[in-house]
Amino acid sequence: MKAVIADIKPMAAHDGPGIRTTVFFKGCPLRCLWCHNPETLSSRPQLAYYAHKCINCMECVAVCPQKAHTFRDGVHIFHRERCTGCGACQRVCLGEALRLYGEEVTVDSLLPRLLRDKPFYDSSGGGVTLSGGECLMQADFCRELLKALKQEGIHTAVDTCGFVPRQALEKVAEFTDLFLYDLKAFDPQVHIACTGQDNGLILENLQYLDSLGKAIEIRIPYVPGHNHRQPELLEPVIRGLSHVTHTEILPYHNYAGSKYEALGLKNTLPEALPTKEQTDALQARFL
Repeated sequence: MKAVIADIKPMAAHDGPGIRTTVFFKGCPLRCLWCHNPETLSSRPQLAYYAHKCINCMECVAVCPQKAHTFRDGVHIFHRERCTGCGACQRVCLGEALRLYGEEVTVDSLLPRLLRDKPFYDSSGGGVTLSGGECLMQADFCRELLKALKQEGIHTAVDTCGFVPRQALEKVAEFTDLFLYDLKAFDPQVHIACTGQDNGLILENLQYLDSLGKAIEIRIPYVPGHNHRQPELLEPVIRGLSHVTHTEILPYHNYAGSKYEALGLKNTLPEALPTKEQTDALQARFL
């Protein structure tokens, strides 16, 4: 069994308790306007070209079998439509201007990489978090990986948007200690405007996880001008649940702009940023 991941982040401090390693899976069913991991939206491998890092070494030209890289008058031209995501150019790029997001892994190949920091997990109460994109789009793989992690005595967390079939949650629930559950909006029309999808399934799956007695940490991104009234509307829903350990207001940031450009994607990041006062006031409602 194989999965496609975008990245592995060791020493993560904001993806569950303690020191953690976070695995970012490729593929997501939502298209949030404020997505800060655009490299995980597609389920396929994607080559990102960070033009400001290019040192014109021209190593990519020599190795690309599809001739996706050319130089004209000293300027690197990346023909994205020719790229098949083989990664040959990334391996020889001297300026690290090229990065392939999309590595095919097995549980057996991934597990040793996650076990390297087990002493840090044990000493801090940390563990491993599966994230994305939406990791549960590859639920069968996640189940086997989570099962293997639990056999090693490692705390596990799944970061999900909840817009997945019920069966995906059923597959991983047994081996998941904590669900980090994203809630973007209470109003279905607001949710559609912000993510492209209705939120009915998301709210239903949240109730299902709560009925199982699974520990849940709610995460609400706060994006002024888009879901600015939604945290207040979500409050009664959250307070009606029995197994929510914490609710975190996540202030929107626009740091991912360079990723959109490097991936050749339309930048949908909103301009307005929340103030600390706004975020603190919302967070106080859930303390």
